[in-house]
Amino acid sequence: MTSNFPQDGRLAGIDFGTVRIGIAVCDKGQSFASPVENYQRRDPAADAKRFQQLATEEDIVGFVVGLPISTDGNETAKSQEARQFGAWLSDVTELPVTFHDERFTTSLAHELMIAGNIKASKRKKRLDMIAAQQMLQAYLER
Repeated sequence: MTSNFPQDGRLAGIDFGTVRIGIAVCDKGQSFASPVENYQRRDPAADAKRFQQLATEEDIVGFVVGLPISTDGNETAKSQEARQFGAWLSDVTELPVTFHDERFTTSLAHELMIAGNIKASKRKKRLDMIAAQQMLQAYLER
């Protein structure tokens, strides 16, 4: 899935979850990532429509899906779920997908929001998209 991955154009970063999916996008020059939304999963048809719509609206050329890796560096059962989601995402959008280690992005996102004095009630609503932003930014800086 990663061969010929676009080196320019807007990418979407995906913080995969079975209930919510955090979404971030980068600029066309692939320099900086910004949070977009937390998508509440519905059913496969509605999910496909949302990601097709996202790809069109944001002029997305590829997706970077966060890959849950254990602290010892090995993949987990959640890693396989993320890989399956990435394959599905590529099928429904007809765009390339690559994966990037998402270790510690959720805790970093949480710390950033605390440092930004974001109230606890609002942190939960933003956590996944901020984690997606952190993962995508790390991918861009690799």
